Amino acid sequence: MDNVTFVSADEAVKYIRSGNRVFIHGSAATPVCLLEAMQRRYRELEHVELVSITTMGDVNFDAPHHRRSFFFNSLFVSAATRSVVNSDDGDYVPMFLSQIPQLFRTNILPIDVALIQVSPPDKHGYCSLGTSVDIARAAIDTAKYVIAQVNPLMPRTHGDSFVHVAKINAMVFHSAELPEVDYALTATPIMEKIGYNIASLVEDGATLQLGIGSIPDQVLKNLGNHKDLGIHTEMFSDGIIPLIESGIINNSKKKVNIGRSVTSFITGTRKLYDYVNDNPGIRVMDISYVNDASIIRQNPKATAINSAIEIDLTGQVCSDSIGTYQFSGIGGQMDFIHGASLSKGGKPIIALPSQTNTGISRIVPFLKEGAGVVTTRGHVHWVITEYGMVDLFGKSLKQRAKALIEIAHPNHQEMLDRSFFKRFEKVEDQ
Repeated sequence: MDNVTFVSADEAVKYIRSGNRVFIHGSAATPVCLLEAMQRRYRELEHVELVSITTMGDVNFDAPHHRRSFFFNSLFVSAATRSVVNSDDGDYVPMFLSQIPQLFRTNILPIDVALIQVSPPDKHGYCSLGTSVDIARAAIDTAKYVIAQVNPLMPRTHGDSFVHVAKINAMVFHSAELPEVDYALTATPIMEKIGYNIASLVEDGATLQLGIGSIPDQVLKNLGNHKDLGIHTEMFSDGIIPLIESGIINNSKKKVNIGRSVTSFITGTRKLYDYVNDNPGIRVMDISYVNDASIIRQNPKATAINSAIEIDLTGQVCSDSIGTYQFSGIGGQMDFIHGASLSKGGKPIIALPSQTNTGISRIVPFLKEGAGVVTTRGHVHWVITEYGMVDLFGKSLKQRAKALIEIAHPNHQEMLDRSFFKRFEKVEDQ
């Protein structure tokens, strides 16, 4: 780093102008020090549009005094942005995760400034995007100006993550611990049961995609007797480490990236960040590649595990909103549900607790008014709760409704039976 010039965060963000569109590197790579420096300029800036997917770290995007200065146009909603996205000072773009890079590359959403976080440059001048390549690769490639937080605690990952210092217009050296999430700590007995049910469907030689949260972590804990598993997923966390170390995950049966685990971003604990550091067995790739159904389908027995907020009796899956309230986003669910359905021996899986923490059924006669359908009833296959598993593929409306009622919480089955009768049986009597 001897030949690299560093500036302060306040100096670096001076390039941002009113009316700019600013990309924010996401997940564990969220460049908090750059965002704080940008926000300190709120009195000087107006109508700066912020775009990102999931952000992490101690950043407040919903401060009242920032309202005139920043507008958050989210491509996936996370806890840090949920409030502002559902206000007058934010919005949400419904989009398959695999296609977000097209927004940048085709100038539908041209990026003026990209705020990123990278590892220190190597002797050849290459930094690494570390934990998050996802949509950042396209943003950096197309941005007019790139500002980087250089963090020695950012792991150096292999794949599509390398960025030469010549591409970076301003570099800020700032050492900071990456945000950590331990999904094992958030598990409940219900999630443990769902994880067990899902694991029973996973075959030896399967290629796994795991969504975010405790349920995927519980699935991994139940795969200790499996063989020759592979990983091709948009995201992974700590639960994968023991399976790789034991040889259960060896990627030997994959047809694409044989012998390597493929992901697009990494979120977990420091143990995970250290594990992926300079690890050639893990490739962190552009999301337009990882989530491409034509790539996913090439791996045998692609098993895609995703979650939902609610599902109606015909199989329509809402995963991104609670009625009109935008809770998360489309993300990569449909990319992998469709890709797995085309894979030889593939299993697309939607997993959800049978009811909410307040006792409301997640299997419902009708989705809430305003709810978004992420996975259509034409795409849905396996649905799993703590009460069992059903495969809706090829089933009629009545058949799938009866099947879903069987895996609903017992407290709600009578209500769902009445809804079934009102919708189907009563019609036949007229």
